[in-house]
Amino acid sequence: MPDSDKYKTLKEPSEGIYKEKGSKFISYAYPVFSEDEIKEHLKELKKEHYDARHHCFAYQLGVDGKVFRANDDGEPSGTAGKPILGQIKSHELTNLFVVVIRYFGGTKLGTSGLIHAYKEATIDAIANGSIIDCTVNDVYRIDFDYGVLNDVMRIMKEENPTIHKQDFDLRCAIEWSCPQSKVPSINSRLEKVESVKIEFLRTN
Repeated sequence: MPDSDKYKTLKEPSEGIYKEKGSKFISYAYPVFSEDEIKEHLKELKKEHYDARHHCFAYQLGVDGKVFRANDDGEPSGTAGKPILGQIKSHELTNLFVVVIRYFGGTKLGTSGLIHAYKEATIDAIANGSIIDCTVNDVYRIDFDYGVLNDVMRIMKEENPTIHKQDFDLRCAIEWSCPQSKVPSINSRLEKVESVKIEFLRTN
């Protein structure tokens, strides 16, 4: 992914389906931000589809896509989780969790048949969703003396971060956010202004 603070994911959960020789592969795709969310989605799906033979899944998290996992849930190794993850990666998506639930139809599909089925079910879920471009933003708070208000506001105007809160009293405060790639530029300018204290709050 070329930009360190940009990524693509799905706007909202979506579903898909693929059928082959009596077997039904129902796919669910969820935009997620943590492994806790993933566990919750999986728990709910296992409860809903308690009678299904397999609940195979894959996910990828983070802008750099370094956090990922694929699970075959009893299918032959590499035939389910890997093709699901492969489609997440080939669509250049992250912060995405895909589960494909299989209801066995009585006829074995073989290794290549399973790989194809899990791949197609994943493609259908992604195709039925809306892919969106997202930016990772860092949120900061700055505190400073009223006397340097003009200097600070000039930087804010020129750098144009998103202002969330501002309080102009004897001691002033502004809460702002911007894409991670712009943070060094803004902070380096703010650090040169007397009395400014910069505090990192969170990443959105």
